[in-house]
Amino acid sequence: MTTPRPLHPEGKRAPAVAEAMASFHRDVVDQVRTTVEREAVVVVGMAQNPFVKKVRQALTEAGIQFTYLEYGSYFGMWKQRLAIKMWSGWPTFPQVFVRGVLIGGFDDTTKALADGSLKKLLGS
Repeated sequence: MTTPRPLHPEGKRAPAVAEAMASFHRDVVDQVRTTVEREAVVVVGMAQNPFVKKVRQALTEAGIQFTYLEYGSYFGMWKQRLAIKMWSGWPTFPQVFVRGVLIGGFDDTTKALADGSLKKLLGS
């Protein structure tokens, strides 16, 4: 098992910083979190990103239904996407979740499709 990346300890944050972190685009984070908890497969992405389009196409071709959440493009909503990245810990888009498990981006999803681990997570 890998060691998680270090985070600045919660106890070493000023109360105002902790509050700012907790409330930073909380509505967007809550929407993603509840969708990931509710839906079997969720793709979180952005417009104009070719890897988001490719992962959606790969899932469609594999016959896997998914929920797609889109937050802006290269020209907007970067703060909302930053809040999602802070929540998930994943630095890029797309972010693909299967039964609540973050499996990664495009490369990770295509590997999981190829080796059958995505369908195993789905229970099919």
